[in-house]
Amino acid sequence: MQTVKGIPVSPGIVIARVFVLGEAETHVPHRDIDPTEVESELAKLDGALRDANADLVLLRDRTEQQLGREAAKIFGFHLGLLQDPALLGPMRDRIRRDLVNVELAVADSFKKVTDQFKSIGNEVFRQKANDVLDLERRVLGKLMGENESRLSKLSESVIIVAHELTPSQTAGMDRRRILGIATDLGGRTSHTSIVARAIEIPCVVGCQRLMERADDGDLVIVDGDTGVVVIRPDERTVQEYRTQQERFSAYRRVLRETAPLEAVTKCGQRIQLLGNIEFPHEVESVLANGGDGVGLYRTEFLYLTNDHEPSEDEQFQSYRRTLELLAGRPCTIRTLDLGADKYTQQRAHEPERNPFLGLRSIRYCLQNRELFKTQLRAILRASAYGPMKVMFPLVSTLMELRQAKMILNDVCEELDEEGIPFDRNLQTGIMVEVPSAALLARAFADECAFFSIGTNDLIQYTLAVDRGNERVANLYTGASPAVLYLVKQVIRSGRRAGIDVSLCGEVAGEAIYTMLLIGLGLRTLSLVPSQIPLIKRVIRSVDIEHCEQLARRVGSFDSERQVLNTLRDELRKIDPDSFGGWIAE
Repeated sequence: MQTVKGIPVSPGIVIARVFVLGEAETHVPHRDIDPTEVESELAKLDGALRDANADLVLLRDRTEQQLGREAAKIFGFHLGLLQDPALLGPMRDRIRRDLVNVELAVADSFKKVTDQFKSIGNEVFRQKANDVLDLERRVLGKLMGENESRLSKLSESVIIVAHELTPSQTAGMDRRRILGIATDLGGRTSHTSIVARAIEIPCVVGCQRLMERADDGDLVIVDGDTGVVVIRPDERTVQEYRTQQERFSAYRRVLRETAPLEAVTKCGQRIQLLGNIEFPHEVESVLANGGDGVGLYRTEFLYLTNDHEPSEDEQFQSYRRTLELLAGRPCTIRTLDLGADKYTQQRAHEPERNPFLGLRSIRYCLQNRELFKTQLRAILRASAYGPMKVMFPLVSTLMELRQAKMILNDVCEELDEEGIPFDRNLQTGIMVEVPSAALLARAFADECAFFSIGTNDLIQYTLAVDRGNERVANLYTGASPAVLYLVKQVIRSGRRAGIDVSLCGEVAGEAIYTMLLIGLGLRTLSLVPSQIPLIKRVIRSVDIEHCEQLARRVGSFDSERQVLNTLRDELRKIDPDSFGGWIAE
């Protein structure tokens, strides 16, 4: 039994068998075979070598057509190696002699050749070693199959263990078969974590080297409440976690009873609770959990989960469907937050060295105007079908906001000329998620109809902490006095200008912050749908005066430790039995 500590990002406890999802070279299964299986393993080897050879011939021919014969010669070494008895003979001998599975025989044989090239110590031969590694990945990929095809053939419920997952992989998971997720990389607000919470799959990230310790078929426990992953647990540990599972399920039932109730404080103040979504169908979850509408529609997921750039009509249909499902309830659509992701970096001629400080979000849209205008046309067309607001992400200067509004006005004029209906009173605002915008909030308020504070990035940029880096995860906190000061300044500026201010970062869904946010003056929170009942329960247990006193006290602190300890103590005082298990230590 091994216990690994990671970062808890989506609550719940699950116990199931491991399904390792990763590139072939990162995880090669080791299995002893029966003598009767030898011929079938050898047949698998021959098939994989044949398929790999066919791929290489196609690549060589295509390269020769596009780049010339000289460039195509690089594949000669690969093709020659696939015919080399010195490489293939030991693979076949290992299967026959040691009765091991074909994948292990292939990996071991390639490793010996790679080590031989590396040991020569010459740069030319070191390059050849890289060629051997590339060929090994190709052959193992043929043997082990594509991850997606393996997932589609699942016959039992599993827990995904991976080095890292893309948002599209997470979003596309079959909730009936995938019970939990544990990854080596990631942070609380990485896209994978956000999607895992949205689809309510218990998830632990930032486990580091977990893939090295877990094998396909191992029993594993994922505790999304504490961030613990237990590999090959003993019977006693399994029983302890099954008891915790029952307690968690019982409390979830209590929270479901809170969902249909009003989010009203004991003194009668109504707090609006909205849902964060990535896909139209999530509206059903927002409403089922007692949400008042959608406060953040992350539209980039339509790009991240597609194998092509969505057309204007595809985007329009998604936005319209969202508004129809909301049936008159409010919806705030965020324009594309692309740039610091594999989707755009893979398409870039020269990938950025530090994309989170580079061409992302509104900057990316302003430099890709046709893409931006296509989305704005789709948004405006959909605005005729229900109440909608539009907000621009990661705005850091007034000039960016003015440029975005100018393009929006141009699109309005185009639709007017074409006779296409849209909401002429459409409100526009910004996500305040960089310090420059927070510090200039008073100036921005003159040109916005609303603010939405995006704490995920605001924390990242204020504290200079990569929110997806597990190595500095302990430094990433919404309890930082610097972050809270900026949040307070934005709320004040919004109030003075008479515009709405909401908060839509992950902090909104953490019960420990609810009283503080209300005390700072927020009356609208937008969060993951499944977290709405818990936050609603906190709201119904407090009054405004108590929250404001707490905010004043916390405002005098100079360390996040003081802030967190005080917030935990206050939440426990309200209802220690109900909230004790939901307070992150």
